Amino acid sequence: MPSPPAIEVCELTRHFGERVALDSVSLTVRSGEVHALLGPNGAGKTVTMRTLSGLLAPTSGTVRLMGVDVSLGRRSTSTLIGSVPSGDRTFYLRLSGLENLVFFARLHGMRARAARTQALAVLDQVGLESRADTPVGAYSHGMQKRLSVARALLTNPSAVLVDEATHDLDPQAAAGVRELVTDLARDGAAVLWTTQRLDEIRGFANRVTLLREGSVRFTGSVNELMAHAKARRFILQLGNGIDTHVAHRLDQRLNGAAELRPLDYDGGEHWLLSLRERSVLGDAIAALAAEGVPVLTCHRERSEVEDAFVSLSEAD
Repeated sequence: MPSPPAIEVCELTRHFGERVALDSVSLTVRSGEVHALLGPNGAGKTVTMRTLSGLLAPTSGTVRLMGVDVSLGRRSTSTLIGSVPSGDRTFYLRLSGLENLVFFARLHGMRARAARTQALAVLDQVGLESRADTPVGAYSHGMQKRLSVARALLTNPSAVLVDEATHDLDPQAAAGVRELVTDLARDGAAVLWTTQRLDEIRGFANRVTLLREGSVRFTGSVNELMAHAKARRFILQLGNGIDTHVAHRLDQRLNGAAELRPLDYDGGEHWLLSLRERSVLGDAIAALAAEGVPVLTCHRERSEVEDAFVSLSEAD
């Protein structure tokens, strides 16, 4: 028999009075997988994460961690799951990184010596062993995120919930956190990762679930998500310059199929091409070529992931 998913959410519904925050949400995350949970603000990502961690009880539906029902109580699943919250204000800033981790390990029921040994081990795992005795208030944002990952690892959890871990980090620090999480998955942990940095899931997440208004709008691979992209706006770099007469003739040639507008205030070479429904990029570029205006570069205004996200998040 195949082993059960590390995280299994089935028909999860959560009401807050009259408001439906989650409506029959289902998703699975297997051991060794990074699963991205996406959605606009208010889509239900935080409610899902808080329910998985046992902080919220579902109105209906089930949540299982390694086959154990979360509704049995946090005590039954507390060592199975580690959480990396979005905020930094979850540590005692005057205490060192080591002292913080020993404190949280003790909350998990570890004896003093075992707590210190485990705290040192996870500090080494996230590359903070040399700053173990530094007060957390002196840590950079990136170091505090690494410390959050270390805290999540104190119980050697089978599943890790990572909530907006890179939203306020510089690119280098964000890449460092993603590398840590990739290592966790490689070692067998199941990771559920929420983010607003959409492009970071490319080459990082194995699968994606996108929520909209509390319901699952999409589940699949990153490539399958990008297949929903509907690129309609492109940034062009044009050569030879465009004067008023050329722009007017282009509008005539395009005949409503597309709109070309300058992006540079000084009438420079960068233009925004907006395609109408059923119009084709090649026809617009052919019209430019016919007017003797070469297209030097052409790229989407938004990435494929962002474009698919917007397309799937829009109301029907």
